Amino acid sequence: QDEEEMKRLDERGKQCPMPVIETKKALEGAAPGEVIEVIVDNEIAVQNLTKMANHKQLKSQSEKRSNTEFRVQIQAGENAAGTLTEDRDEAAVCLPDGRKGGTVVVLASNEMGSGDEVLGKLLMKGFVYALSQQEILPEKILLYNGGAFLSCEGSDALEDLKEMEAMGVEIRTCGTCLNHYGLEERLRVGDVTNMYDITEILMQAEKIIRP
Repeated sequence: QDEEEMKRLDERGKQCPMPVIETKKALEGAAPGEVIEVIVDNEIAVQNLTKMANHKQLKSQSEKRSNTEFRVQIQAGENAAGTLTEDRDEAAVCLPDGRKGGTVVVLASNEMGSGDEVLGKLLMKGFVYALSQQEILPEKILLYNGGAFLSCEGSDALEDLKEMEAMGVEIRTCGTCLNHYGLEERLRVGDVTNMYDITEILMQAEKIIRP
């Protein structure tokens, strides 16, 4: 591909859906046939960009340069804007790789297992981190009773929960539990929910994981 017909974007270090959004914007301003080359640092980003290209019916190809450098080339078509017209649509492109439909993780305590409290909190912190690193994430995470502490200010698991939320995981914390523990003003990730919503989610879940 000639240099003058190619535009390059460096999207390394950016979380989904930013590489998809910025690539779409570049495609919208591209001439038909122009190639947008996107540099990313992980395979999930490659898959997300490829999905976006397929969704828009655009030609694409990818190449792995190293473990931290991947290049994706997408050729603009006659209608470069395609059918993805709102930011939430770009975010949705990430979801097939980021979420497992029907899987709900229940965190009913800020400790994992029973026995030593310090160990239990350490194990829960490790579980939430390990969960955030999975290739396939749950669709929803429910937090109630002592689990409400995990989504609030001061939680060691807060950044990992925020990362999963950015990938499209729905995080909901019991409002009654927040009130009981005086945490109403300290919630820092996800939304407040109620027992009816929690019950409905659990009844409709295909798989429930409770560490």
